[in-house]
Amino acid sequence: MKLHDLLIVGAGLAGMRAALACPSHLDVALISKVHPVRSHSVAAQGGINAALGENDSWEAHAFDTTKGGLYLGDQDAIERMCREAPSDIHDLERMGVIFSRDAQGRIAQRPFGGAGFPRTCYAADRTGHAILHALYEQLMKRRFLVYEEWYVTALIVEDGACRGVVAWDLLHGGLHAIGAKAVVLATGGSGRAFLTSTNAVINTGDGMALAYRAGAPLEDMEFVQFHPTTLKDTGILITEGARGEGGYLLNTYGDRFMKRYAPEQMELATRSTVSLAIGQEILEGRGVDGCVLLDLRHLGRQRILERLPQIRQLAIEFAGIDPVESPIPVRPGAHYQMGGIRTSIWRETGIPGLFAAGECACVSVHGANRLGGNSLLEAVVFGRRTGQRAAEYTRSVVPRAVSDVTMKGERARITQLLANQDRPRPWQLREELGTTMSLNLGIFRTQQSMQEALATVRSLKLRAPGVTVADKGSVYNSELIQALEMTALADLAETIVAAALAREESRGAHYRADYPIRDDTGWLKHTLARRTDDGPALSYEPVRITWFTPK
Repeated sequence: MKLHDLLIVGAGLAGMRAALACPSHLDVALISKVHPVRSHSVAAQGGINAALGENDSWEAHAFDTTKGGLYLGDQDAIERMCREAPSDIHDLERMGVIFSRDAQGRIAQRPFGGAGFPRTCYAADRTGHAILHALYEQLMKRRFLVYEEWYVTALIVEDGACRGVVAWDLLHGGLHAIGAKAVVLATGGSGRAFLTSTNAVINTGDGMALAYRAGAPLEDMEFVQFHPTTLKDTGILITEGARGEGGYLLNTYGDRFMKRYAPEQMELATRSTVSLAIGQEILEGRGVDGCVLLDLRHLGRQRILERLPQIRQLAIEFAGIDPVESPIPVRPGAHYQMGGIRTSIWRETGIPGLFAAGECACVSVHGANRLGGNSLLEAVVFGRRTGQRAAEYTRSVVPRAVSDVTMKGERARITQLLANQDRPRPWQLREELGTTMSLNLGIFRTQQSMQEALATVRSLKLRAPGVTVADKGSVYNSELIQALEMTALADLAETIVAAALAREESRGAHYRADYPIRDDTGWLKHTLARRTDDGPALSYEPVRITWFTPK
């Protein structure tokens, strides 16, 4: 069995930033089911927030983040993120990230929804791509070992501490145990629990499911953000930067309808506000074939080519529309999981030796609704903090061999999957799950819709271990990975539905038509979900309030 000081599961932005924060003398390895630059962080378009402007401040950034999250975010964590943002942006710049510039040569910043100041730094509309590739260069410079195309099936937890992982080698086949003094989970989100999603097909919540099965609680899983503007049918993201540059949202009458929902902020209201407004327009018959229109024509060809080149390319290739000449049909789609593995501000999970960073974790800086530009920032700031704390932890751990109990259990699970015959295929269950979640846990939720979803999800959870994997081989068996991903998605979908059913209020991304009012008296608290044989057991903890009283 291979043994490392620190093993990071996931090689996207949070995972790579955690690795780069570790001292060079440590044996640090990363493990990822895709090549690192194919991580979903590469798809982030609009930008990354930091209070760099002369008239801006970290306090204003923290207030916007707290207010935008409907006061459900823990304010000590929000303070850390916003205070440390400027220095982390400059660190990225020194690493080689090529940000767009203003006329004075400074890092350019554009306005984003819910922000009181233009504080979103960007690299045209390919910000995630620029940052991820720069970090990968640094990763190669320091010669980190990367297990590319390996899928982690289980955490090894012995004597109450995380000691490593069991993983399947996609390229060569076979299970392997990899030991570590500490493990960091940085596996991204779970957007593929929904049929229409901006997420890559790899975003199946693997890290959340690993921690959940190992006994770590998940926090605030009911809060799933729907991005207001995704391409019809495909769910491909159309960045908030398009509205930040001045794009209009129009209904079938050519009316800028946001004036009725957010007359001051208009198209730059928070994402939950804009998504609900679009949903309402479509529901009341003012949509355009199930969508609304995003109009960029007035920006002019030159500005679109300079600031939004990827958006133009995506619209042409996937919708057959050139935004220089015609509006883009858009509608909300599942985008981001505000909840995740519960962690401290140093990203400890409560299981010694296990840490989590990025979208799979919940420190709670986003509360009930994430502001655009804060996801990349969270990955960078807390990725760095996670690497620093995990590295410190390894100094106190004596390396030791682990038993083969977890390995035997995982080998039996995979053997059974490969032996199944005459059952549904993984993709069939995944499509049923996605359809159920999109229909019943979308922008508008009711008790009846969620109860129907819960029954279906629990049925799928029971059926998932029995799917048929038609490919019985071991080398690059992608259907086997799909089967394993399906079990993770079913576990997480159950926590989303159970937590949403229990929260009898509307707040941010969680809107219940039967409880349309925000209730700070009864529900200004975090939901914690712990795994039991009977499903998730829910409990609650207060929000940490330091600077800003809920209003």
